[in-house]
This record gives sequence, structure tokens and C-alpha cells, in this order.
Amino acid sequence: MGAACARLLPQRGYRLALFARGSELGNLATDLDALAVTGDLADSAAIEQLVHQTQQRYGRVDAVVNNTGHAAKGDLLTLTDEDWHRGLDLLLLNVIRLARLVTPIMLAQERSGAFVNISSFAAVEPDLHFPVSAIIRAGLSAKLYVQQYGSRGLRMNNVLPGKIDTYPVSAEAVRQIPLARPGTADDVARLVAFLLSDDAAYIASQDLLVDGGLVRAM
Repeated sequence: MGAACARLLPQRGYRLALFARGSELGNLATDLDALAVTGDLADSAAIEQLVHQTQQRYGRVDAVVNNTGHAAKGDLLTLTDEDWHRGLDLLLLNVIRLARLVTPIMLAQERSGAFVNISSFAAVEPDLHFPVSAIIRAGLSAKLYVQQYGSRGLRMNNVLPGKIDTYPVSAEAVRQIPLARPGTADDVARLVAFLLSDDAAYIASQDLLVDGGLVRAM
């Protein structure tokens, strides 16, 4: 999903700084003429380097997209403390760390800024297949951030993908989806791009499902 966002956003006028652990980052950045910074979201110093190098190359930051994979999976009570702490770093503290560094930059700029955090449907409909992800993502609320910084032109929203074909989706899982197909990374990327755009200027602090109707809760 992160790669799909990276490929779409330059078409909407964005110049990118990409951050990941994997070796494929360099190839994607080369294809997109983007800045590539390698590191781990649990490493505060690496995140500081990302922001510093972005500022050096572009002189500003207008948008942030936070995207990570799922944390450790397993039986609810056999997951270790390390699994839970790693999940906290991966799924919640990464958003806080980046917001702490980028918000002052955005406030000093002439135009507004936007954050989009790619979360999961499990944040609103917990799934035992992803216990760490479900519990920690449920705490990823954009509402307090917008309460504090919305009047100064900053927005934050969460995107909650359902069953996306970047992971294997079983036939049984597809039968639970009213639209009768798994989502694609491009489905998610288009929503992310919209939320970053001026067309979404009055949308803030929301959790938006892109799940084909999977979540039944009202």
C-alpha cells in the first residue's frame, strides 16, 4: 500500500521522501526521483534523519503518510511483552514521533498541512488474527491532534483498509465482503491522495473505511 501511494502521489504534484527498512526502497525512489531514507520506525534518530534530509532537499513538508505492516500475530495471551512493545513502536509511536517533528515545520509554512495514517479495519472491528494490531490501532485517534492544531490549518485522518490483496485473501474471507472482492493497494492509495488534497479540506479527525462494506458496525 505504501508503494501504491508513492506511485500515485507524484501524479498529484508531490515530491517524495520515502522511508523504509527494505532494500527495494532504493529502486522505487530511483523510479520516482524521490529521496530515500533507510531506517526503522522504532528508531527515533532515523526518523529525525528522515525529516532533516527532507527539509534539506525540498525546504518544506506539506503532507505525511504513515504506513506500516501488521505487528506480531499469534494467540492473544501467548504474545510476549516484546511483541506488544514492538507493536506500540510500529503502529502508534511512529505517528507521534513524526507529528512531533513535522508539525512545527508545517506551522511555519504559508499553507496548511495534512497527515494520513494508514491503519486497519481491525481498529473498529477487532480481529483475533491481528491482536496487537487491533488493540493498538484502536488507540490511534486523530481527534486530539485536530483539536489542538486544526485551527492553525493542520489536518489528520486515518484510513482503515479491509481485506487488501497485498496479503493473501482466502475465498472464505472474500465471501464476507459485500462487494465480493478484496481491495487493492490502489483503492487505498486513491483515498489517501484525496485526503491529502484540497478537495478534502473540511475532512479532519476521521476514521475512513476502505473495506468493500466488510465492517457492519454502525
